[in-house]
Parts: sequence; structure tokens; C-alpha cells
Amino acid sequence: MSKFSKILILVLFLAFVLPNFFSFAQTTPREERQALERELREVEERIIEYEKDIQKTEREKRTLRNDIALLRRRIEKLDLQARQSNIMIKDIAIQIKDTEGSIDRTALKINDSKKRIINILRAIYKEEQRSFIEILFFERRLSNFFSNLMTLENLHNKNSELLENIKNLKIRLESQKKSLDQEKEDLARTRKVQLLQKEENVKLRRERDSLLRLTQAQYQQYLRGKEEIKRRAVEIRARIFQLIGVADVPTFGEAYDLAKYVEGITGVRPAFLLAILKQESNIGRNVGQCFLRNPRTGEGVGIRNGRTIQRVMHPRRDAPIFLQITERAGRDPFNTPVSCPMEFGWGGAMGPAQFIPSTWIRYKERVRAITGSADPWNIKDSFVAAGLHLANNGANRRTPEAEWRAAMIYFAGTVNLRFRFYGDSVMRIARGLEGDIRDLERLAQLPKSLAFFKVFIKGAHN
Repeated sequence: MSKFSKILILVLFLAFVLPNFFSFAQTTPREERQALERELREVEERIIEYEKDIQKTEREKRTLRNDIALLRRRIEKLDLQARQSNIMIKDIAIQIKDTEGSIDRTALKINDSKKRIINILRAIYKEEQRSFIEILFFERRLSNFFSNLMTLENLHNKNSELLENIKNLKIRLESQKKSLDQEKEDLARTRKVQLLQKEENVKLRRERDSLLRLTQAQYQQYLRGKEEIKRRAVEIRARIFQLIGVADVPTFGEAYDLAKYVEGITGVRPAFLLAILKQESNIGRNVGQCFLRNPRTGEGVGIRNGRTIQRVMHPRRDAPIFLQITERAGRDPFNTPVSCPMEFGWGGAMGPAQFIPSTWIRYKERVRAITGSADPWNIKDSFVAAGLHLANNGANRRTPEAEWRAAMIYFAGTVNLRFRFYGDSVMRIARGLEGDIRDLERLAQLPKSLAFFKVFIKGAHN
């Protein structure tokens, strides 16, 4: 390389860096952060625009035709999963109807038994009111007297039998009601999975239609533009992370730093933990749309229209614990957002990790021992609690199978294949986040390089 070329490269490099250097020198960290956040919003909007045009895939080997074929297969799979969800919903609805019918029949049997007991008790009472003298004088035969005694004994036995029958019927009724609640919760989860499937299907169809309209050259142009703007977004997030501590709604850099911290405690992979939190609340950006109003009934209101909403929080299982949690956290329980219920089942999930109160209480002391507090709405506490819960269900084994199983339990409390779309969605998000994490780690040294060059420039000016 000639001397002239080296000088030209140095001049161009200085022309690029010096304006940024002096602009940083003339602004306060707060002003710089505000400017970066504005730019980050613009960059993220541009990223969303790119996402509408192409799918995030393996960039170096994938062709336009392969992308479209892949999208078609995913759409077909989603269509089949949607059909499966519809069948499940119909099947659960039939189960619910049958269970409700069984509850009604059991209740009728209990009422019938009660009526028969009343009649028996009346007959016994009537017989017992007759005196011994009255029976001897008014009964023509002594055998009639003994027949009455046998009748009374039979009535007592029948009464005991009916009482035992009512006891068994009530036990069966409680079991049927518990089964009905479980069936309704299953239906609610299936509805939620169906909504996720619809959202994913709409997104994929839009991407496919956009790609079909592109030529190969346009496709490559979109890829280059998207990658360039993503690199800029990572740079901005890294710089903001330097300027501020952890906020209520963290940047990607802050969230990754917390996930790495939790990995050291629980062994859960950062990409997987972030995928769970992104699926649940978009990492703290959507912690609920409903508010509890009546702890006795579990009713509340929705933030969008203020109308009364039933089943916001389970009144016996969760509401009392929720009141304790908010009191200790210094929060107004009736103005603290929680998740809304689906068509069936209960809402009431709290904070970025979306724990229901009765689950949170199981991890409260472990979280407090680690962080010094136990607030479901605190971003650090919620990350730690989610990591503990996932590790407790096997995610710390760090295999795809173990992580998928832990995601399913996080969502439904068990591995129910009705909701496998949730686990699949989390694993897909985790794979995407792995690329973002690699970009962030590659750029982690960028501020040090700039600082070194600023020193070099200052020395040159002196």
C-alpha cells in the first residue's frame, strides 16, 4: 500500500470518528443516553420494517426459493396445528358439557336423597311420639307391636344408608367440580396457544407474500440492509448499557447481562431464559392488562375499557397471597397490573416472569436469599425466579429436549402435548436470540477500541 493511500485512509477514519468524539465530549451522559434512545427507537422501527419483508434465516447459504419453500412448510405445519387445536377445543368443550351434566345429575341425586331422609325422619318421629301404654292398648295383636319395632329399625337403617349415600355423592360432586375446573383451564391454555398460532401464521404468510414479490437481487439487498441496521442497533444498546444501570424495562444488553448472572446461579442458558421472558411479557414490556378489584370473588377490570372482568385472579388460591405480596412490596394491590384471564381459567400472573402468586410464593425465599428482595415486578428478582423455576424443571441440563420440556411446564404446569406450540415457539425464539447474543459479544470490545483511538487523537493534537 502506498504512503498516499495510508494517509487517505487515516483522513477518512478521522473524519468518521472525530465528529462522534467531539459530540460525546460536548454532551452529558444523560443527553447522550436520550439521543441514543431516540436513535434506537428509529433503528428498531426500521428493523421491524425489514422483518416484514424477509425471515431471519441462515444468511450466507439460503436462497430466495429455499426461504419461500421453508415458509410454506411452516405455514402448512401451523395450519395443521391450528386444526388440531380446533379439534382439541371441541373435544374439551364436550368434556366440559358432560362434566357439567354429571354435576347436575349428582346434585339431583343428593336432593332426592335429602327428601327421602326427611320423609323417613318424619315417620320415625311420628312412631316415637306414641307411648308404650298407647301401643299396648290400641294394637289388637302383640305381633303388630313387634312389627312396628321392626319397621322403626328398618327406617333407621335406611336413614343411615341414605346419609352414607349423600356423603359419597358429595365427594363425587367435589371431584367432578375439580375436574371441571381443570378442563376449563385446559381450554383456556388451548385458546392461548391457538392465538399464538394465528399470530405466527399471519406473520409467516405476510413474509411469504413479500418474498414472492421479490427478485433475488432485491432479496439480497434487503438482507444487507437488515444486517447493517441490526449491527447499528446492537452498538446503540451496548452504549446505553454503559450509561445506565438496570431499568424496569431493560435494553437487550441489560437483559443479557442479567441472564448471564442467572446462568451462574442456575445453569440455565441465557438465550433460553430470555426466550421464556420474551414469550411471557416481551421482557417486562407487557406485564398485564387487568387489575384486581374484588379479592373475595376474583373479579377485576380491564385497562382497555374499564368493564368488569370475572376470573381475574383465583379468590382462594392466589388473591390472599397477592395481597400479601403487594403489601410487602409497597404496591397498591388494586392498581397493580396482572394478566387477564382467557375465555376459561384464571388470570393473575405477575411481573416480567408472569408468575401466579401461588407459584411465586414457592420461590420467594430463595429469590430473597440471592438478590436481597422478592418483588415479582423487580426485573432482577423476576429473572432469578424464572431461572430457578426453569432449572427446577430440568432446563439446567441445557439440552433441547430438557429445555422444551421445562418451557411446557412453565406454561401449563405439566408436559401437555396440546400446548406443544408454546414450547416450539420458545425454542424458535431462543435460536434467534443466540445470533443477537453473538453480535452483542463481538461488539462488547467496541467502546474500548474507541477509547484507545480517542487517546491517540488527543495525543496527535497535543
